[in-house]
Amino acid sequence: MAEEFVEERSVSGALLAVVAVALLAALGGLIWCYTLQKDLGTAGRKLALADQRNAELNQKIEATNARLRATSETLGQSVGMTQKQIERRAQSILEQQKLAQAKIEEAQAATQKQIGAVSSEVSSVKTDVGGVKTDVAATRTDLEATKTQLTRVVGDAGVMSGLIAKNHDELEILRHKGDRNYYEFTLQKGQQPTLLSSIKLQLKKADQKHSRYTLNVSADDRIIEKKDKNLDEPVQFYSGKDPALYELVVNSIEKNKVSGYLSTPKGKSATP
Repeated sequence: MAEEFVEERSVSGALLAVVAVALLAALGGLIWCYTLQKDLGTAGRKLALADQRNAELNQKIEATNARLRATSETLGQSVGMTQKQIERRAQSILEQQKLAQAKIEEAQAATQKQIGAVSSEVSSVKTDVGGVKTDVAATRTDLEATKTQLTRVVGDAGVMSGLIAKNHDELEILRHKGDRNYYEFTLQKGQQPTLLSSIKLQLKKADQKHSRYTLNVSADDRIIEKKDKNLDEPVQFYSGKDPALYELVVNSIEKNKVSGYLSTPKGKSATP
């Protein structure tokens, strides 16, 4: 009886041990399941959070892509407009350059034309200058010839006269010599006496056919008649406080009119 009791007790203990082990194993399994489930829940939450973040990130990426597309389209439009503006500006510049070139060519043509005209005028002036030089040379020749034609003769008072001028040009030569004063006159028969310097002259007769004339000379309150004097003859007389030689020459005789000049010593000015 005692052995059966011991054997039963041993079997019960073993069973209890098995049951305990099974319980421990079940408890461990429950704990492991709980832990695994907890880990799975955490992992699921993390996965869900990751999915949410991925979704937000995708939304941000889509929004960024949309902005980039919009920006790209705007930039493309801007570039397109800028390109058109550049082309229009370039075309405008080319047209302005063509206009400027045309104006330059027109100005050059006008300048060349003016230069040609000026050249022609210069050539004409050179020709005129050459002609003037020729005229001056001819005038000098004529003056030299005129000087040689001036003569010295004895006057009606028996005094050797200075050079005699037979016309206005020769008288101008005498004036330029500066030796004496010269006053030209024209006397008409029947007129009142003509005052020259301090001398008065009055025509009495003019014989054109025989180239003779008669006139009165008033000097120093006395009248001197110069009768039947010849053309280009020096008619001489003295006048003044210190008597000085005066001389008149008639170098043109017409009907009732004579012309010539009066020669007086230097210092004897004309009376106004």
